[in-house]
Amino acid sequence: MTHAAPVSPVDRAGLRQRIDKSLTEFLAGQRGWLTGVDAGLVPVAEAIEAFVLGGGKRLRPAFAYWGYRGARGIDSDQVVCALAALEFVQASALIHDDLMDRSDTRRGEPSVHRRFAARHREAGWGGDPDGFGDAAAILLGDLCLVWSDELLHSAGLDPRTVARARPVFDEMRTEVTVGQYLDVLTQATGDTSRERAGKVARYKSAKYTVERPLLLGAALADAPPEVHAAYSAYGLPLGEAFQLRDDVLGVFGDPERTGKPAGDDLREGKRTYLVAAALEAVDEAGRELLLGGLGDPGLDAEGVARLREVITASGALERTERRIAALTESALAALATVDLDTEARQALVDLAIAATRRTD
Repeated sequence: MTHAAPVSPVDRAGLRQRIDKSLTEFLAGQRGWLTGVDAGLVPVAEAIEAFVLGGGKRLRPAFAYWGYRGARGIDSDQVVCALAALEFVQASALIHDDLMDRSDTRRGEPSVHRRFAARHREAGWGGDPDGFGDAAAILLGDLCLVWSDELLHSAGLDPRTVARARPVFDEMRTEVTVGQYLDVLTQATGDTSRERAGKVARYKSAKYTVERPLLLGAALADAPPEVHAAYSAYGLPLGEAFQLRDDVLGVFGDPERTGKPAGDDLREGKRTYLVAAALEAVDEAGRELLLGGLGDPGLDAEGVARLREVITASGALERTERRIAALTESALAALATVDLDTEARQALVDLAIAATRRTD
């Protein structure tokens, strides 16, 4: 496997700075509009600015950008600005995901629903602080989704170019939304099969993290069908590998790197491929222990350690790591099947490695 280059593909061509510049300018305009409506909307502007500008890997715009460049699209700030709209889709998904999972933190900071619940308490307002925080998170997540549309359309691209990309953008947002519902449904029904875990991962994360951004870039570049096919053959396995790495980090990750409490996925009862693989392999005692702790919000550090031991001893962690490696190799092989811009091809190789070997 090719080793990742010293400079991240997210940082090449000044990409991260250009994405952040587009987001900053757009949010400044939105802040002006919000504050013109009512001073009470200032905290809304501040919260979204903090969430969108305060972190994030920028992987989705990077996949879209290098997909566009791979199809020999001409670089421009307008294209980068349009692709930055993906960060608002991501913000919407994460704000809602944190609410559904009752997560206290995101990137080491209070999650949006916790942030607004705390604001309610500090101000001594009437009603339930947590209910207020939940309502605010729903509305801010919706607002981010609305703004993703607005940024895509206001980036300065020719309307015919935007029209080519629109079906991909729409389907991506539908997929991630139904994927979120399938995740909630799977936790409620207690389905522990690897097949179900794979479907949830595919629609909740894999397609919208890699495949759809690539196809969005290809559509903007008016790429031929063979490029679209190769991007799907690269993006689907890589997106699954990305999600599997996320699942491993959700159980074994370092909170200092992930920004989330250790073992949070276990407390939330996530029916991931890692958990499903463990449940298939453990004996009855191990299954009872794992199912007994899974979804327990009060699971302490000792409990997390016990469940980690069960998962590791079952061989599920090793199986998951092998699957990540195999999926990544499959994705990289797909890039060799189509004629792409040389610099962009290498960037996509490096993105694959960065996405599947990350520790945060």
